[in-house]
Amino acid sequence: MRILAVETATAWQSVAIVEGDTVLARSDEDAAGSHARRLVPTIDRLLTSCGMALTDMEGLAVSIGPGSFTGLRVGLATMMGFRLVTGLPLAVVPTLEAMAWNLRGAEHLLCPILRARAGEVYWAQYQWLPGRALKQMRAEQVGTVEALVQSLSVPALMFGEGWELHKQDFHRLLAERVCNLREAPSEAMRPSAVSVGRAGAERLRRGEVAGQGLSPRYIQRAEAEVVWERRGAVSPTAKAARQPGRRKARVS
Repeated sequence: MRILAVETATAWQSVAIVEGDTVLARSDEDAAGSHARRLVPTIDRLLTSCGMALTDMEGLAVSIGPGSFTGLRVGLATMMGFRLVTGLPLAVVPTLEAMAWNLRGAEHLLCPILRARAGEVYWAQYQWLPGRALKQMRAEQVGTVEALVQSLSVPALMFGEGWELHKQDFHRLLAERVCNLREAPSEAMRPSAVSVGRAGAERLRRGEVAGQGLSPRYIQRAEAEVVWERRGAVSPTAKAARQPGRRKARVS
């Protein structure tokens, strides 16, 4: 299945055209604050480099979050527009799940981590099963580095911008809980449209086509954060969510 895939959940913009295990074209660049300006020209350039048009695709795939509010909206709106014009099926892929596809077939528990608001991270845990099926071992969460460490019961392969940003804190905290700390290769650290495309193709093969009402994926607060609130301490994410006039996002 030939897929046009887009990843805009972070400052790192990634676009790819994939067909099975073959990458026909790809572009990866730092696009902080400029997704809206860069995304469509990048897609056009990749299609031209392959001598293809949107109508030559068999499906579309986009990362849906968690991540940058603006980046996610740009990517999702662009691909929804392409779906409207072409009638192609669209798959939406959770960003952390797509990151697990960066390490397809890995034997270890995977823990992709993205930065959230100040002092917090998004994370989830995945395991590749025999036959290359991906199983989510822990649902997507948002919270502090300490809360993430408390969620680990076995050694995990750690990666993502959240890991790189808080690496020293993770080493300090994990040294007391988990032995044989593992770090993923550098090429697996960033979200990738290639992984979004492969995960999206798998979803489309299973008939998981996105519906009409879509919005970026936002994650509920971690249980540890709820406990903090009961003790009178509220995290930056919770404070922001309570700001007057802030609209509650719909999850699709």
